[in-house]
Amino acid sequence: MSGTRPARTLEGEIAVVTGASKGIGEAIARALAEAGARVAVTSRSAEATAAVAASLGDGHLGLSLDVGSTASVDEAAALIAERLGTPTILVNNAGVNRIGAAELLTDEDWEFVIGVNLTGVFRCCRAFGTQMLAVRRGAIINVGSIIGASVAFPGRAPYGAAKAGLVGLTRILAVEWADRGVRVNALLPGPVRTPMVLDAIERGIVDEGAVIERSPSGRMAEPEDVAGAVVALCDPRGAFVTGQALAVDGGYSGYGAAHPASRRYGPASS
Repeated sequence: MSGTRPARTLEGEIAVVTGASKGIGEAIARALAEAGARVAVTSRSAEATAAVAASLGDGHLGLSLDVGSTASVDEAAALIAERLGTPTILVNNAGVNRIGAAELLTDEDWEFVIGVNLTGVFRCCRAFGTQMLAVRRGAIINVGSIIGASVAFPGRAPYGAAKAGLVGLTRILAVEWADRGVRVNALLPGPVRTPMVLDAIERGIVDEGAVIERSPSGRMAEPEDVAGAVVALCDPRGAFVTGQALAVDGGYSGYGAAHPASRRYGPASS
């Protein structure tokens, strides 16, 4: 029904979202807040995250957190617990990319992407997961990508490797922590209309029309599509779902026909 407020299925939960100053992360923070959670909005920019947190209303927190630094992650975990209480939801969304032919990428390119997209996720899972394990309750969502996990895009060797590793980390943590009340799942978005992607479209790096033609859904995802899936996976009614990697791509990674997805086949119209 149009205008209906979203169900507050996460009332009383305390959520941490990394990389939440814009794009998918910001959309996730907003969706969690609308569902009733108190949200710690984090990114490397304290100013940007403070602005997002303020826009959510009272009871939320914005602060700097650099997933590339163990000290930064541990300090943020302690501060969030002090200000909001023990987190019960963690969304690892922060990510970076370096695009280029594999043979031309440097060690620094590789280490930078792996350090943020995989090691950074581990740092946050360790810090916030330890807090959740202490109270025997929590849901962790690792935002990966269909790249590396189910499909391959050229020019993205470190990114794809990190995102594939993220799925493996998700499953191992899930089986280690399942009997201690902490669930761990991964989301694998396909092409999403984030500010970064829109910039790439404007610069001619990404062909939006070609992406849409390849997608059975007939469109690219919006950040809110990913955010909705996060809220669903955090819902306490899904308490038996753990160790899973859910694609949020409108059928993109499942499509395999030789012709464009925009060419429909079905019963002949009368």
